Parts: sequence; structure tokens; C-alpha cells
Amino acid sequence: MDFRELTEEMHRFVTAKGWYEKDTRRPQTPRNLAVSLSLESAEVLEHFQWNEELKDLKEFRGELADVALYLLQLASVTGVDLEQAILEKLQTNYGREWDQQSTKEEIR
Repeated sequence: MDFRELTEEMHRFVTAKGWYEKDTRRPQTPRNLAVSLSLESAEVLEHFQWNEELKDLKEFRGELADVALYLLQLASVTGVDLEQAILEKLQTNYGREWDQQSTKEEIR
């Protein structure tokens, strides 16, 4: 399954839950999705709080899936082609120097 197919499946789920409806308690706005993405990302970090090793792979996989779903939804509602954005960012990163000390210009 590619990004487009995953996004379509995610839209089917959101539609089935009624979250695109006008008076939903879970409006699919960019702000709400960005907040949810951040919260789910924090739940990924919880798996490593006070631990160096992953204890519950099944639960961890679920948290990663939540992050991916919110990311797909956020990209979709903002009109971002996530697949293309990732490819462009990878191309940019190929040109970056990663092992040199950062200068003030790089930090900005």
C-alpha cells in the first residue's frame, strides 16, 4: 500500500467515525491535527522514558501508527503531497553536511 492508498483508507475511517461532519467533537482542522500529532509523538517517547530498551513492541507499533495516521491526515487537509515533500527533503538532505560543527547560520 502506498501513501495515496493509506490516505484514502484513513479518509474512509474518518468519514465512518463522522469526524468530517459539521458539529463533530473531533474537527479535522490543521491545528487540531498538529496538536494530536504532537501528543501521539510524545506517546512514542513514553516507551523510552526511564528505559533504553523497548518493552512492549505491540503497543509501540500502535503509537507509531497513530503518528503516521495523524501525519497523513495533516498533510491531506493542508494539501501537502507528503510523498513528494519527503522526496524533496531527502534531496535537500543529501546536500547537507551532517558531521561538522554547527555554525550560527546553520542553526537559524
